[in-house]
Amino acid sequence: MEAIRKQASRLREQVARQQQAVLKQFGAGGYGGSDNLVTDEAELVQHQKLEKLYISTRAGKHYQRDIVRGVEGYIVTGSKQVEIGTKLSEDSRKYGAENTCTSGSTLSRASLSYGRARAQMEKERGTLLKSLGTQVAEPLRAMVMGAPLEDARHLAQRYDRMRQEAEAQAIEVSRRQAKVRETPGNSENVMKLEASEAKLQDLKANMGILGKEAAAAMAAVEAQQQRLTLQRLIAMVEAERTYHQRILQILDQLEGEMVSERQRIEAPPSPTVDNSMPPPPPYEEVNGIYASESHNGMSDSMSYFLGEAMFTYQAVSDVELSLSIGDYVVVRKVTNNGWAEGECKGKAGWFPFGYIERRERVLASKVAEVF
Repeated sequence: MEAIRKQASRLREQVARQQQAVLKQFGAGGYGGSDNLVTDEAELVQHQKLEKLYISTRAGKHYQRDIVRGVEGYIVTGSKQVEIGTKLSEDSRKYGAENTCTSGSTLSRASLSYGRARAQMEKERGTLLKSLGTQVAEPLRAMVMGAPLEDARHLAQRYDRMRQEAEAQAIEVSRRQAKVRETPGNSENVMKLEASEAKLQDLKANMGILGKEAAAAMAAVEAQQQRLTLQRLIAMVEAERTYHQRILQILDQLEGEMVSERQRIEAPPSPTVDNSMPPPPPYEEVNGIYASESHNGMSDSMSYFLGEAMFTYQAVSDVELSLSIGDYVVVRKVTNNGWAEGECKGKAGWFPFGYIERRERVLASKVAEVF
């Protein structure tokens, strides 16, 4: 019995050493088990490529899913903002239409303009949200859940399981080889060893074929992932860019309208020409007369001076001079009845004296504009 126990112990140790040798040769490492299980360089390269493709497509899938979740969240919050903005637009237009303020309708017009602009902005926001849903979220979601990715991953997983089976079969071959060495001439053990080796070769051959199929499928999915994700990102940027450009146009127009209203109510009232004021004298009376004496109701100025037009004046006869705000005029004559005569931009004539303010200092460039 003692001899039998010692022999059994030696056999167990021998088997253990053989298994360790096999495991060392076919030891697990990374995706799909051992890299050393592959017996040639081409198969090793294929296995490493498949491992990288599996990691890459998994990361790509997670990124696509993150984009979909982000866009969906943006659509939910954006839809709520559209609802709030639309309500504000309706309230503004209602106030503008129903306001009965006795001091003027400036605020009514401004609120109508704001309500109209706000409605346009919310419409643009709704268009953006729809574009993000149809052009970004839906295509990416379809790929995340699509058959090509799942089929390729199933091939890779089948390849992984076949590698594990080949590793187990390699250990079985090693065990059979030990038995043949222990019992030389035993035909049964030899037959079992040959069957195990044949099975291992079949597994390796099938593993090589399946690995190529899985690598090709995964490479195709990876390329599609990269291309589609980039296209959807560009589509998202273009949609947002178009949205912000349209919003800027709407806001620019709205600001112009509201600032115009504010300037209108804040500006001092334009002087009006007194209906009782006599018409300007004939233009011939001006030539050569620049004295300080008074005659025929006219008081001539002592000398020329520059004036700046503070209001717009439109001439109503050939002897009058049209003015625009900011024009500089060489004033040559001022009458007691409210008219002044001068020259501006190469033209001369009469204009209401109350429309200008005297200027003591003027930039040279402005003086040049007078003539």
